[in-house]
Amino acid sequence: MPRLLVLTMSCPDGIGIVASVTRFLADHGGWIVEANYHADEKDKWFFMRQAILADSFHLSVDEFGDRFIPIADQFGISWKLSDTRHKKRLVLCVSKQDHCLSDLFHRWKSPDAGFDIVAVLSNHEDLRSFVEWHEVPFVCIPVGPGVNDPAFEEMARLYGRFGGEGMILARYMRILPPWFCERFDGQIINIHHSFLPSFVGARPYHQAYERGVKLIGATCHYVTGDLDAGPIIEQDVIRVDHGDSPEGMARLGRDIERIVLARGVQYHVEDRVLIHGNKTIVFR
Repeated sequence: MPRLLVLTMSCPDGIGIVASVTRFLADHGGWIVEANYHADEKDKWFFMRQAILADSFHLSVDEFGDRFIPIADQFGISWKLSDTRHKKRLVLCVSKQDHCLSDLFHRWKSPDAGFDIVAVLSNHEDLRSFVEWHEVPFVCIPVGPGVNDPAFEEMARLYGRFGGEGMILARYMRILPPWFCERFDGQIINIHHSFLPSFVGARPYHQAYERGVKLIGATCHYVTGDLDAGPIIEQDVIRVDHGDSPEGMARLGRDIERIVLARGVQYHVEDRVLIHGNKTIVFR
């Protein structure tokens, strides 16, 4: 894959935004190989993602920031420029189940993964040998009942120590405190074993069974202080029927969970997701 510079931005909608930004890129030799746009008619807000061949561009990332200021100020643009040469450093959080963890480890070995797994944090010891076999640091931080701020403070400290740029809850079965979610807003991704907003919280397959649903699913979303209510990145479903027990639904659901989480993580590390309020714009 060629090295790319990826520009993502959002601003109040208006005339001339695309023309001004693309002209700026062209004036500095930027060869655009992928362009995505979306205008939110309700909020009058504009979103854009541009992928540029890095070897064609005449500016460094620091120089880009200095030169782009007049355009950003003119249109009120919030923006980020990332370099695909730098792989996002992910810290995975798990409990006892390994299907999402092992799938992410497998995808990590692909040369186009776009991320590095730098550590795994867990509230149980069960997956230590699997993780350490992959030569990745594993840290167990027990989380008991009630208030567990010291445990989550330790998770926050380790996230910083390992240089984390994204925290992936790969079936981490503990609720993060609101202060933790706020500190790492837009950095924590969860896989919930339900097609949200249905069946939030614990035991969603049992909830689905009790309601006699014909479709079960999984939802990859950013984590906020509201349980299972953060901006949704990706979802998918699988059909079930009256003969499926909650345990059978869980077995079927594991495949959907790992696929949906993998898609959501890939969209995130490729800077394809822009958060707007409690929604996302995902440029697939």
